[in-house]
Amino acid sequence: MTAPDPIAGIAAAAEQEDGAAPLDEATLLALRHDPGQVRRWERDDAFALVIGHDLSLVVHPSARGRGVGGGLLKNVLAEVDSGLSAWSHADHPAAARLAATYGFDRVRELWVMRRPTATPLPDLVAPDGIEIRGYRPGDDEALLRVNAAAFADHPEQGAMDAANLAARMAEPWFDPAGLLVAEDRDGSLLGFHWTKQHSAALGEVYVVAIAPEAQGRGLGRVLTLAGLHHLAGRGVAEVLLYVESDNRPAIAVYNGLGFDHAARDTHVMYKRPPGRVPETGP
Repeated sequence: MTAPDPIAGIAAAAEQEDGAAPLDEATLLALRHDPGQVRRWERDDAFALVIGHDLSLVVHPSARGRGVGGGLLKNVLAEVDSGLSAWSHADHPAAARLAATYGFDRVRELWVMRRPTATPLPDLVAPDGIEIRGYRPGDDEALLRVNAAAFADHPEQGAMDAANLAARMAEPWFDPAGLLVAEDRDGSLLGFHWTKQHSAALGEVYVVAIAPEAQGRGLGRVLTLAGLHHLAGRGVAEVLLYVESDNRPAIAVYNGLGFDHAARDTHVMYKRPPGRVPETGP
């Protein structure tokens, strides 16, 4: 997945320097499929993008430490001051300083957890009356229903609609066999685990969703395990996932399946209340 030049070149250089991609999937999908919704501020050595209330600001490593990011952010705030939020991927210290200078509060932490597939997996045993199978085209409506209910309080994933689902399924990495669903004996879809294979060596627990009426039955662990078996069967060496740092029940499940979190694998969201005047900004 690539963004249009020169954005792609700056983003690639930042990723190589920082060890984390500076643009998330939603931003890349917007650049690819709906560029008209993306507001842009561009320089030869940096860029800022705003989609709705979401800000992405990236400075080429060779231009850092010279006030480029602050100057670009001032330009953005002169035109957009409506409760902007921004992710700092890999919790970059420069992003923290910029956030403090321009009145952004630290509001969320997202952990990346990782698991080597060399660690043996438990056997997969589905609960009685539950079938774990791959995605079929007729599953779309039920899948969206489960997703909306499971992520009703999640600002990104809960917003997935039919168009967004179709856009994700149109991506080169999509594999119907890697979108595993749990189906009750009456045909009801109770949950799903969407896996993603980034490369021959790396897979991802992309989305795990359980319908509220099916929660408490251990389906989250079963579906996660089913996806891990699928990715291991594809030959990847490592599987990663993203989880909110305060979602202790989910983290406990992932720890139990062999996932660990390293401090470097923390993404931070900053948010700026509308109309806030920077206390120390130039």
